[in-house]
Amino acid sequence: MSGNAFNFEIKLKRENKVYYENEMLVGCVQFQCPTETKHDGILLTLDGVVNLQLSSKTVGLFDAFYNSVKPITLLQNSLELSAPGKLSAGNSEFHFELPLVCKKEPRRLYETYHGVFISINYQLKCDVNVKRNFLGKSLQKVQQFCIQYKPVPLGDEATKSVPFSLTMSNAKERVTMPRFLITGRLDSLESCVTTPITGSLTVQHTEAPIKSIELQLVRVETCGCDEGYSKDATEVQTIQIADGNVIPKLEIPIYMVLPRLFTCPTLLTKNFKIEFELNLVVLFKEEHTVSENFKIVLKRASGPLPSKITTAGR
Repeated sequence: MSGNAFNFEIKLKRENKVYYENEMLVGCVQFQCPTETKHDGILLTLDGVVNLQLSSKTVGLFDAFYNSVKPITLLQNSLELSAPGKLSAGNSEFHFELPLVCKKEPRRLYETYHGVFISINYQLKCDVNVKRNFLGKSLQKVQQFCIQYKPVPLGDEATKSVPFSLTMSNAKERVTMPRFLITGRLDSLESCVTTPITGSLTVQHTEAPIKSIELQLVRVETCGCDEGYSKDATEVQTIQIADGNVIPKLEIPIYMVLPRLFTCPTLLTKNFKIEFELNLVVLFKEEHTVSENFKIVLKRASGPLPSKITTAGR
């Protein structure tokens, strides 16, 4: 048996690696062999999985709940690219086409998502079985790709702005809190994942100087079963809207671009939920803090999709 090393990689026909449900995943596996090389079969495997993980605060509370949170299989398919044989010296290719169809419950492919306690991943895996020195060994390459929902129109809520007002009633330490008033609006609580969250705020008056105003995006991930649910909120990103004391009556824009892969359309299922919230946080120089929470709904809305995704499968 030949012990010569060879290189191979999985190439997808679509450069941005973004696909919709019910499409065909088309590509090829390319080999580069210095000499003719024997192998015991080449197998291509397609996987799509929702991985659920409970936070450490839940472990030990009830074992039945913890043991019931198992991965959810969305895609599972395999294709033999080649029976045992030889790879020719030089370059060779094995082409494939695989349907992106969920054949069992939940009978739907969810969008790719990378969270803390929930992740939704899709990948191709190619295994080449070779024998060296009478010891079986499998060489493997993995190529990730993204699933997206087909865009749908936003609802009426997407056109409704939401006014807000921050006063002493928002503060926990009301007795020592200086008087202030901050007003503003969010342009919508229903937004497309590819468009920024926008709005504005104005400091009407304040007795204490402001240190910073920040906007925080929070993911709320819920995992569970009939025995109960574990719900955890974690920060996705925080941007600073204003630094230092703010001139009264000055309108300050709110503009937050949502990070790719770490956000997805709001998802509510029987076994898990992925939701998002915004926290508007005002920090005063006297160490006082006030905040306002907004529950938002994200969708994959109609409009142009990005032409190139550089984070998928790299």
